[in-house]
Amino acid sequence: MINIDDIFKISDPKYFKDLALKVYDFQYKNNGVYRKFCNLNNKNLDNVKEILEIPFLPISFFKTHKILSSKKIEKTFFSSGTTNKISSKHFVSDLNLYEKSFLTNFQENFGNPRDYTIIGLLPNYLENKSSSLIYMVNKLIQKSNCNESGFYLEKYESLIYKLLELENLGKKIILFGVSYALLDLIEVKKIKLKNTIIIETGGMKGKRKEMIKSELHEILKSGFGITNIQSEYGMTELLSQAYSKKNGIFKCPKWMKIFIRDINDANNLSSYKKTGGINIIDLANIYSCSFIATDDLGKMVSKSNFEVLGRIDNSDIRGCNLLI
Repeated sequence: MINIDDIFKISDPKYFKDLALKVYDFQYKNNGVYRKFCNLNNKNLDNVKEILEIPFLPISFFKTHKILSSKKIEKTFFSSGTTNKISSKHFVSDLNLYEKSFLTNFQENFGNPRDYTIIGLLPNYLENKSSSLIYMVNKLIQKSNCNESGFYLEKYESLIYKLLELENLGKKIILFGVSYALLDLIEVKKIKLKNTIIIETGGMKGKRKEMIKSELHEILKSGFGITNIQSEYGMTELLSQAYSKKNGIFKCPKWMKIFIRDINDANNLSSYKKTGGINIIDLANIYSCSFIATDDLGKMVSKSNFEVLGRIDNSDIRGCNLLI
């Protein structure tokens, strides 16, 4: 039996490997869709002894199948998708597990939420309760215990006034924003910030012309008068996120690991620094599927850090950013 608390106590690669194999065993036995996928790939409990032997479920299965390793569903998150595309569905059995994952990760990267005013340039939680990103930011807003924290989508002039007011008071601020909304904000007025961390959460998703991350960050740095833009990499189908503190280089929490697969051979996990599809192990996702092959393109830059380079050709436009 897996102790959930063990997921957040990983201390070394052997601990991660042993726990990943236990999670694979649990999900193979309890997730019918994943078990069938493994069997079709000639993988079972007898011939999977190493992490690299574990099959990664294509993320598209979350659009067409019920991916669940439990009988309990406490919450269902939907990907934003587009009006003519099928949304992914993530059936979450334990919201406390999701909250422990993102709160522990936030604290390791930024400290206590109570030290910040936390602002979401996102729809209000009451307007979109099916977004995992909005759920996370809403919970961080609550944890900040600050009356100034809140959601400000399309309230650009009010937000600019609030940011400058908080800056003048010397308050520490974290602003989570979808990329197109951050660009909209600085088009209303360029400002100069000193105490604000800007965390962009992804691309344009149909709202604006797509641009490479470095170009986006240069525009945002100029518009906000700061020297660095941070990023969050997460998705509906996961219960964990990676953060980039600088230069678009992401780092996972200890219970999450990235592999790069060969685009032409899904079973070949590519060598260091080679560009390919991003595979993710998210051990917090124990009651769904922890082993996911995404439609994102990336590369490893060290044993624990990676870059996201874009989308694999012909994959659907979907993500945490088209929220309206």
